Amino acid sequence: MCHACVIDSVKDRMLSRRGLFRAAATGAVAAAAANSGFLSPALAAAPPVKVSDLTHDLHEAFPTFFGEQQFFREQKFNYAEHKFNLFELRVNEHTGTHMDAPLHFSEDGNSVAEIPVGDLVVPLVVIDIREKAAASADAQLTPDDIQAWIAANGEIPEKACVALNSGWAAHMGTEKFRNADAEGKIHFPGFHVEAAQYLMENTNTVGIASDTLSLDFGISPDFATHYAWLASGHWGLEAVANLDDLPAKGATLIVGAPKVRGGTGGPARVLALV
Repeated sequence: MCHACVIDSVKDRMLSRRGLFRAAATGAVAAAAANSGFLSPALAAAPPVKVSDLTHDLHEAFPTFFGEQQFFREQKFNYAEHKFNLFELRVNEHTGTHMDAPLHFSEDGNSVAEIPVGDLVVPLVVIDIREKAAASADAQLTPDDIQAWIAANGEIPEKACVALNSGWAAHMGTEKFRNADAEGKIHFPGFHVEAAQYLMENTNTVGIASDTLSLDFGISPDFATHYAWLASGHWGLEAVANLDDLPAKGATLIVGAPKVRGGTGGPARVLALV
C-alpha cells in the first residue's frame, strides 16, 4: 500500500472517530439536560454557534455595593520557589458577577447549593432600557418595559431568566459604575418591584439579572425587589457583563453557580449560548 493511501486511510478513521465522539458528546449533553428536568428550547432547536461570557473579571478593586473591598487573595506558594502557584482567597459572597440565592433575603429559602440544576440552564430574555438609563441613572425596568418586550418578541419562555440591559456594564472600571453622589448615595438602574411582581404573577420566570451592582436601583430605600423576588424562591444575578452582544430572545443562559452549602450566593461564571 502506498504512503498516501495509508495516510488517507488513517485520516478517514480519525474523522469517523471524531464524528462518533461528537455524537456521543451531544447525546450526553442532551441526556444530562433531560435528567435535570429541563432542556432549553434554544438548545433543543439547534446547536449554538456562539458563546458569550457574561462575567466580569474578579479582582481586588472590583466595585462593591458598600464601597469597601470584598475580594482578597494571598499567595501561599509561587512557581519560582515551589514549582507551582497557589492563592488563598477571602471573598464576600456578593462580589463581582455573582448570584443571589433565595436565602439571601429570606429566613429559610434555598441556599445557592440547593437551587435545582435545571433552573441554571434556561432561556435568556434581554430587555433593553439603555435609553431610559442614559436619561436617568435612577431608571427602573417596569411592567411597561416587559409588556413592550412581549409585544415585540412574543411571550416570555418557560423557566426563563429576564435580564435588564441598562448599558451600565460599559462603566465598569470607572467611578460611574457605583455612581456615588456627594452624600455617598449610589445611583444606577434596577428592577422596579412591580416588574418583579408582574413576572411572578404572569410568567414562570426563574431568575432575573442586572448589569448593575443590584437587582434594585441604587437609591432604593428598602430593597423591595430583593425581598419580593428572592423570598418567593427565585434567584438573581448582579453585575452581569456583555448583554449588548446578545439578541432580545433566543439565547440560552448557563449559570455556573458555586455549590456552597448554606451559601446565600457567590461569584459565578455566567455564559450565554446563541
